[in-house]
Amino acid sequence: MDAALGFKPRTGRAVMVLLVRDAQGARVLERAEVPLLPPGAFAPYHEAEEMEPRAAHRHVTQRIAAARRMARDVVRGVMRRCQAQGLKLRGCGVQVGSPVPRWSTAEVLAVHIRMHKVEGEMFRGILVEAAQACGLRVTTLPSKAPLDAAARLLRLPSARLDAQLLALRKSAGPPWGGHEKEAAAAALAVLARSRRSSSPASDLRTRVRHSQ
Repeated sequence: MDAALGFKPRTGRAVMVLLVRDAQGARVLERAEVPLLPPGAFAPYHEAEEMEPRAAHRHVTQRIAAARRMARDVVRGVMRRCQAQGLKLRGCGVQVGSPVPRWSTAEVLAVHIRMHKVEGEMFRGILVEAAQACGLRVTTLPSKAPLDAAARLLRLPSARLDAQLLALRKSAGPPWGGHEKEAAAAALAVLARSRRSSSPASDLRTRVRHSQ
């Protein structure tokens, strides 16, 4: 059976949904909120706001490195579980936003709104990088109107996609909110693309950049 991984990135964590597709259609195999920062951490730049410049840069760099390791561990864990169950993991769907300038740590900390912007984009980019590092094909959805984008990739009217997501919610049971819905839509887009193309190459062309 084919499987697909979908992420809804959030600051310091992500909602993950793993779908499988059989003759009856797609169903939820796993869903979870996975941490992308160590326990007690919440947002690297906000944590460093009151630190002196060198300590702030060191802190942010360490947090980003930890997030990258944790994201890769999450993806590798899913891959191992799929392999153990004889599933073919066809790729990973992730929401991405707009690229941010390559600000230094000091430049980010100098303007509070930049901290929110960079932290938001950072975890999206880290998930994309983790999936690619693990050899998965990446399908991206815009963080604004991701369900509309998923419907276009699926070549379905929005109402049909809503019906599919409702069926997944009913079969999976709680917890199932908007974040699970968006992660599942990303995984559905991966399954749809795998039917149309067997190419293993990633479709990602724009990386989310952030300063370390």
